[in-house]
Amino acid sequence: QVQLVESGGGSVQPGGSLTLSCAVSGRSAWSTVMGWFRQTPGKAREFVAAIAPDKRTYYAESVKGRFTISRDSALNTIYVQMNSLKPEDTADYYCAGGIRLVLGRPNGVTDWGQGTHVTVSS
Repeated sequence: QVQLVESGGGSVQPGGSLTLSCAVSGRSAWSTVMGWFRQTPGKAREFVAAIAPDKRTYYAESVKGRFTISRDSALNTIYVQMNSLKPEDTADYYCAGGIRLVLGRPNGVTDWGQGTHVTVSS
């Protein structure tokens, strides 16, 4: 059974940085496309970033240049480094595994974590 456990959420001021981690068990983090989504109340969950087995990365336009997704195969963990955070980045962030990509965009997810909350506010 695949389990995804996020950590690293919290509160930060605008312009600050946070790194979220997703510990993966039940599968190898490098064997499938993995990534991050986020969701705010009343809105659909939206794609943030993904990393493929060949380490190719994909980003939403809203975070490109500010967020960096990475993977530590030895620790079976994926990360997203979030820099230059904005109030609009405030959301619940979810780790996702088994992401199906179509033309570089997500088209389905097999596994979800429970989420970790990020608040960006002064």
